Amino acid sequence: MADLSLTDVQSAAERLAGVARRTPVLTSRTLNERVGAEVFLKAENFQRIGAFKFRGAYNAISRLSPARLQAGVAAYSSGNHAQAVALAARIVGTSAVILMPEDAPPTKLAAARGYGAEVITFDRYTQDRTALAHELAAERGRTLIPPYDHYDVMAGQGTVALELIEEVGHLGALLVPVGGGGLMAGCATAASMLAPGIRMIGVEPAAGDDHARSLAAGERVAIDVPRTIADGQAVSTPGELTYALNRRLVESFELVSDAEIVTAMAFAFERLKIVLEPSGASALAALLAGRVHGLPERVGVVLSGGNVGLDRFRELLGSS
Repeated sequence: MADLSLTDVQSAAERLAGVARRTPVLTSRTLNERVGAEVFLKAENFQRIGAFKFRGAYNAISRLSPARLQAGVAAYSSGNHAQAVALAARIVGTSAVILMPEDAPPTKLAAARGYGAEVITFDRYTQDRTALAHELAAERGRTLIPPYDHYDVMAGQGTVALELIEEVGHLGALLVPVGGGGLMAGCATAASMLAPGIRMIGVEPAAGDDHARSLAAGERVAIDVPRTIADGQAVSTPGELTYALNRRLVESFELVSDAEIVTAMAFAFERLKIVLEPSGASALAALLAGRVHGLPERVGVVLSGGNVGLDRFRELLGSS
């Protein structure tokens, strides 16, 4: 696969049918009135493992040959991709070993192990997780399933936008949380074909503005590993494949503060009656904070995940 197409996303949807959940689309009159648009919220916090990542992981792993499945898979992740690979591996009957930051949320570490994966921790601030993962996969003869820079992973993530537009029709804009950029690349590929003229808007934590900087510079820019409550978006540089797609398809990357993310988490809990993790609330935060100017009449927002422990959730909302 030399690029990503709508057909790739549609093929991923066929593989995911009956395995991944077709997540609900939520609406809120209060939200519509507040932002002056009709908003459709794609609730991936209700996806298997509690985040969109299951889509890409399963699509990639399910396409492996029997020989590769017998040898097993490897991955690196701050949490949600780890859980996704662990569960997808279990479903297809293979094994997984996963590198996770030692300061990853305890709930995510426990979940990955609970799905049957072997978890190896590392220091995200001093060690190169990509290099470590490649070494680990090579040593053990496993297939590496990256969290975003992989066409099959991106195709699976693109089914989020595919489902949303199939259900609600044409959208003028779609706001998507961005970490490595795989969710955005997949969604932008599908949405740009299904809803011509749609404005694709990525959202990053202010401390992790590598995509915004890269778009402005016209090349991939590396920053220090971000220190943000949005652990799922704590990436230091866009993926090579994701950047190539997103630079063509994305209008802008907007930034939100940790405080604005917490405000969005509180809004989701109080008004929508759902729990979002910080990364999962970032696109909603950008909408509530007025980051997108000239909103069209119909706007989609991806709520990318809800994996946050009770103690951490109470701590964050108590700080707002």
